[in-house]
Amino acid sequence: MPSNRKWGSGFLDNGIFISLVNPAIALTLTAAFLVLWFYVRPRPYLVMVAAAYAASAFGFIFQYVVLPFGPAPTKLLSSVFFMTAVVGIAAAVIARFGRPIPWWPLGSVAAAGLAGFSWFMFVQPDIAWRVLVFNFALGAICLVVAGQARTFHREGRLARAFFVLGVLSGLNFFVRPPITMALSEPFSNYTDLHTSLYWTTALFSHSVLSLIIALCLFTDEALAMMRTLRSETLTDPLSGLLNRRGFETKASELLESCKASNLPVSLVVADLDRFKSLNDRHGHAAGDRVIVEFATRLKDAAGMRAVAARIGGEEFAVLLPMADPAAARLFAEAVRTVFSGNSIDGLPHDLRVTGSFGIASLSGHEDLSQLLQRADAALYHAKRDGRDGVRVSYQRKPEPPPAESGQQVA
Repeated sequence: MPSNRKWGSGFLDNGIFISLVNPAIALTLTAAFLVLWFYVRPRPYLVMVAAAYAASAFGFIFQYVVLPFGPAPTKLLSSVFFMTAVVGIAAAVIARFGRPIPWWPLGSVAAAGLAGFSWFMFVQPDIAWRVLVFNFALGAICLVVAGQARTFHREGRLARAFFVLGVLSGLNFFVRPPITMALSEPFSNYTDLHTSLYWTTALFSHSVLSLIIALCLFTDEALAMMRTLRSETLTDPLSGLLNRRGFETKASELLESCKASNLPVSLVVADLDRFKSLNDRHGHAAGDRVIVEFATRLKDAAGMRAVAARIGGEEFAVLLPMADPAAARLFAEAVRTVFSGNSIDGLPHDLRVTGSFGIASLSGHEDLSQLLQRADAALYHAKRDGRDGVRVSYQRKPEPPPAESGQQVA
């Protein structure tokens, strides 16, 4: 007998330890998502995830702690927390993809599950049916998420991951309980339930699914942050155009694509005339407004296919695909005319701010740096000839293609 008591005490200690694992995981994830939300406030779905994990923690706690109003109401409260957690995760995942949350089906399934749980708790007490009805409701909620995820066609791998998770979670709640309950002894009370195979698998599956869902959401946020940081490193904050680094990256890719397709491509560089004098006379705030105004005109004229950038203080560049020298000149003249013809807030209405433009079209096997050199040379001529003008670089004689191996060049 003493040895049995010792074994029972150890089992009880282990049971208490195991029962605390899931609440500890849930509360840790709650804190993690709240910290993440603090740094990315525009994403309120993170608060929903944090609240859902907190509800899950309380659901597990009230499985083992009996409140003063009795064990049955305490178990019902625990189930309310569990249902809230699953509905909250479902709603947060759907909100993450910018879709309206289907509160009606989620709420209806949750209410039906809690109603069935209450019936088999207070009207026709049956712990096995109580477990089955509640798990089936949770499984139905997971399938609602899976059904929603199928419509997220443009969201890529994350949407597919949540579709798979929704299906697997639904199967977990529909298939696991009846199988594990059939392999266990009948439950006469919650002590039997908490020492059964069903409960062990429930604890394990909950911890695994919780961590997988959290990992997916954290990975998604990390990738979004990386995309934002990358965009910020390639973008000029004042003009909203690419900076020089971003231009060299994007323009090189576009240039190579045009070469491979044998399409014409032209580079337009522009420089605001007497910009230093304007800054000295009217202040840097006025100069910034001039930069923004010119960038807006440039971006509107360039369209979506071109690569536009602010590559220096008052210097800009646009790589125009499918544009020969004549088309590039029309583009530059249009921007020059519209920009110089409009007044700018903060500057005298009779003050005209102008820009000079240089153009170079791809010739032979030039790379971006060579194209920039020729466009800069044309811009220099525009400046030298009185500013507020457009000059086109003379085309070089096309270079012969590289000789194939084994052939000789005369």
